[in-house]
Amino acid sequence: MDAKLSGRLRHEAAGRLDLPAVGDWVALDVPAREAVGKIVAVLPRASLFTRKAAGREREPQIVAANVDVVFIVTSLNDEFNARRLERYLALAWESGARPVVVLSKADVPADPEARRREVEAIALGVPVHLTSATSGLGIQELRTHLTGHRTGALLGSSGVGKSTLINALVGFERQATAEIRRSDSSGRHTTTRRELVLLPDGGLLIDTPGMRELQLADAAQGVLASFEDVDALAAGCAFRDCTHGPEPDCSVKAAISAGQLDPQRLQSYHKLVAELARRERDVDQHAAAQTRSRDKAAAKALRKRFKNQRP
Repeated sequence: MDAKLSGRLRHEAAGRLDLPAVGDWVALDVPAREAVGKIVAVLPRASLFTRKAAGREREPQIVAANVDVVFIVTSLNDEFNARRLERYLALAWESGARPVVVLSKADVPADPEARRREVEAIALGVPVHLTSATSGLGIQELRTHLTGHRTGALLGSSGVGKSTLINALVGFERQATAEIRRSDSSGRHTTTRRELVLLPDGGLLIDTPGMRELQLADAAQGVLASFEDVDALAAGCAFRDCTHGPEPDCSVKAAISAGQLDPQRLQSYHKLVAELARRERDVDQHAAAQTRSRDKAAAKALRKRFKNQRP
């Protein structure tokens, strides 16, 4: 191959999900002595992280592909939100990648270990790391998740310190960073596109723009994996279809009364399940509308054909 690729490659796709995403491996067709290649296929994905697209779009938006480890980054300032963290965990489990929770800015709270214990209570079986890019706390532990040339993706809201963490992992100021607002601890977008970053020891990181609002797409299995405690308790309910609401002999409600389950965790579970149900109804209604539209068009074409064939 004597042509130098320009970095811009042509690709024809039937739909959004057929377009290559950050982290994809693709097959290229590069004619001799041409500077532009053509992507002819996106190779099968080992994992896929998606979210519901903004607005009325029904096709999910791809965040990253072929990710081995999803670093869910949340800072230990006023931005911390356990319920949002549960949402990220559900999508991470659904993607097929392994989630890791990164608690950044661990030098901010008076008792960071208490916050870590709070997170461990909802991030069941998931590694939880306290980190500080300023002091270097936890940075080496994060590197161990990317050994063997693994690919990681950093996910979290704006201002949680994703770009700062990348700079700490690569060892120099590669990513632009910005100060958060002191009034409400909100961050500004410093990453505006998804990008692969090569680490000195061989791993890869995908930096993503901050996502404060993260709507679920198809994440039923991810929700079950994130709420294993609720699911395990539900096995003891008197009714198989128990909603953990008005039904009697509910093991989940009994656990809440006994102080074994946080009632806010059950509320979060109900909220995510209801959101998935709405999403499924929306998709079904859209599919039904498309079928009606196709049937109507076919009937119209058929009537026109018979009309033209009349003697």
